Amino acid sequence: MKEIFNNILADLGYFEIKIETVLTFLGFSIAVFIVLYLIKKGIYKTTNIDLAKKYSIYSLIKYFILVFSFVIGLQILGFNLSVLMAGSAALLVGIGLGLQNLFSDFVSGIIILVDSTVKVDDIIEINGMVCQVQEINIRTTTVLTRDDKYIILPNSDLTRNQLINWTHSTITSRFEVSVGVDYSSDVKLVMKILKEAVDKQKGVLKKPSPFVRFTDFGDSSLNFSIIFWSEEVFRVENIKSEMRIRIFELFNSNNITIPFPQRVVHINK
Repeated sequence: MKEIFNNILADLGYFEIKIETVLTFLGFSIAVFIVLYLIKKGIYKTTNIDLAKKYSIYSLIKYFILVFSFVIGLQILGFNLSVLMAGSAALLVGIGLGLQNLFSDFVSGIIILVDSTVKVDDIIEINGMVCQVQEINIRTTTVLTRDDKYIILPNSDLTRNQLINWTHSTITSRFEVSVGVDYSSDVKLVMKILKEAVDKQKGVLKKPSPFVRFTDFGDSSLNFSIIFWSEEVFRVENIKSEMRIRIFELFNSNNITIPFPQRVVHINK
């Protein structure tokens, strides 16, 4: 039996791969995945940590274990890492210079996972694009836009560029719907109608209480804004659309008009 385990599968000159070595490597790999599974199960079983932080903690532990296991795996297979590193030092320098952006993404990924400025399921706005974070990897972050398109962002974009995290400290955010009415309109009636529209809107939180604000005297209209809070941050445009439809119907039933811009042109003869 010992002779079978010592049989050489491959002779690469610098080292030999034996059946015993392959079996040891396979056993080690299985043990690593079992450890990762147990760690993941233990972390996600915890109730005093939110899901996004559980994901970040597990991802950091997973990447650390995988890198550490990769090094040990090479040693199990018989690679002399000191000789390998010394012989490829010049090559690694050249590769490092060419892969600066890649390394920057790796470092940014670690920073994101550690400080949790961006977490899975967060709603962020970057480069004028509102999206929901689906997955954070060590190099890239996958986001879903409101157009239901998946975009792969380099992690360095999230740490280098300015972004808005709509759900950083809470899942609720404040939003606004604006409308203008004719100067002949009853201001109090308009504010009453707008308050009725927002109070009946599904998806709008009762606390903090929504309110209506008379914002300005426009060139062609009296301008009002509805201020409200919602937990439907990612799909809030649907809520705004439904609210505008209700406002339009209430205005029509109360003979309140929404004016269009008018310009007076004087022609000198």
